[in-house]
Amino acid sequence: MLFESEPSGDGQTLRLRGAWCIDNVREIESTLAQLSAEGHTRLDFSGIETLDLSGAWLLRNWLEHGKGGQFEVVGEPPPHFAFLDELLQKNAGKPATPSGGGTLRDAIVWIGRTSVQHAKQTRDAVGFFGRISMTALRAMRSLHHLRLPSIARHVYETGIQAIPIVSLIAFLISVIVAYLGAQQLQQFGAEIFTVDLVAISVLREMGVLLTSIIVAGRSGSAFAAEIGVMRLNDEIDALQSMGVDFYEVLVVPRLIGLLIALPLLTVIADAMGLAGGALLSSMLLDISLEQFIPRVQDALSPTTFWAGLIKAPVFALLIALVGTYRGMQVRDSSRELGRLTTVAVVQSIFLVIFADAIFAVVFVELDF
Repeated sequence: MLFESEPSGDGQTLRLRGAWCIDNVREIESTLAQLSAEGHTRLDFSGIETLDLSGAWLLRNWLEHGKGGQFEVVGEPPPHFAFLDELLQKNAGKPATPSGGGTLRDAIVWIGRTSVQHAKQTRDAVGFFGRISMTALRAMRSLHHLRLPSIARHVYETGIQAIPIVSLIAFLISVIVAYLGAQQLQQFGAEIFTVDLVAISVLREMGVLLTSIIVAGRSGSAFAAEIGVMRLNDEIDALQSMGVDFYEVLVVPRLIGLLIALPLLTVIADAMGLAGGALLSSMLLDISLEQFIPRVQDALSPTTFWAGLIKAPVFALLIALVGTYRGMQVRDSSRELGRLTTVAVVQSIFLVIFADAIFAVVFVELDF
C-alpha cells in the first residue's frame, strides 16, 4: 500500500508511504490513477521510505494535472521536486531555433541570446588578450619573468620537432603544383613559366600557409589540451595559491616560442618547396638546376620572399592565442576538454586563412 487516505474537514489527507521508486512504477501509476484530487487535499510525505526521480516525476505530474483540486503539503516537500523544477526551467530557457516552426518571438529570443553570448565571448577574448599583453611586457623587462628555459622547450617542441612533417608536406605540395602547372603550360609551349609558378606561389602563399595550418593542428591543439588538463587537475589553481602568475608561466612562453618557431619553419618550407619544384622541373621538363636557379631569381621581386615571411609572426600569434585561450576555458569534464581542443584547431585554421586573405588584399593595394 503506497498511501493512506483520511477525511479531514472539507477535504482529505493523503499520507504517502512505502517505496516510490522505479521498481514500483506500475503500482505507482495505478495508485495515482485511483487517487481522487477533488476538493482540498493535504499531502504528507513523511511516510515515504524510498523516493527516486521516477516516483517524484510521476507524483509531480499527478499534482500538476489534478482535476481541479487544491493541494497543501504538510511539512517539507521532497527535494526531488525542486530539482525537477530547476531542470524544467533550464529546458524552458534553452534558445529556440529560428527554423522548424518556431514563432517570431522564439526567433527574436534566439537572436538576442546568441548576440549576448557572442558579446560576452568577445569581451572575454579582449580581456584575455589584454592580460597577455601586459604580462608579456612585464616579462620583457626581466629575464627572470621571461622564463627562457620554458621558451626554449616550446621552440623545440613546436619548431624543431615539426621540421620533418613541414618539410615533407611543402615538398610534396610544390611537386603537385609544378606537375599540374607543367601539364597546362606545355599546351602553349611555356614550360619555363612553371618555375615562376612554383617560386612565387611557394614563397608568397603556400609555404607560410601550409606551415601555419600544420602548426595549428599540431601545436595549437597541444596548447589547448595541455592547459585544459591542468585546469581539470586543479594545477592552475595550485599555481595561483602559490602566488605564481600562471599567464606568465603557461601562456607567454608558448606564445614567444611559437613566434620564434613559425618564421623559421616557414623558411624551411620555402626551401623544400623550391627543391620540390626544381626536382620535378628537372625530371619532367628537362630544366636543369643551372637553369632553374637563374629563372627563380628573375621571376622573384625583392618583396616576394618577405611578403610570405611577414605573415608568419601574425599567424603564430593567432594560433598561440586561440590555443591557450580555449585551454583556459576548459571546465568540469574531459568531454569539454575534447570539444574545446577541436574548437581551438578549427578557429586557428579559420583565422589563419582569414588573415591570409586580408594580407593578400593589402599587398595588392600596396603593390608589395
